Amino acid sequence: MAVLASTVYVKDPDTHQWVTCEAGTKPEPRLAALIRTPSAWEGGAVPEAAPEPDTEPDPQEPAEPEPDKRPRARRPAAKADA
Repeated sequence: MAVLASTVYVKDPDTHQWVTCEAGTKPEPRLAALIRTPSAWEGGAVPEAAPEPDTEPDPQEPAEPEPDKRPRARRPAAKADA
């Protein structure tokens, strides 16, 4: 794991909160993947991103129903009695 050369602020994708990654520390891999600036890392090289976790839906979880893709039919305007 690479070490940061400078302090960096990133927005955590899970909590949507700003996280401070201090210089001289090794940030979590999920946060390190967000830091793409070479000058932020010691040695000036951006570390390779960790593989993304499999985000397939749980087969036990019911799938959301497909929305009806047919256009809605319009009703004719009501005739006004004169």
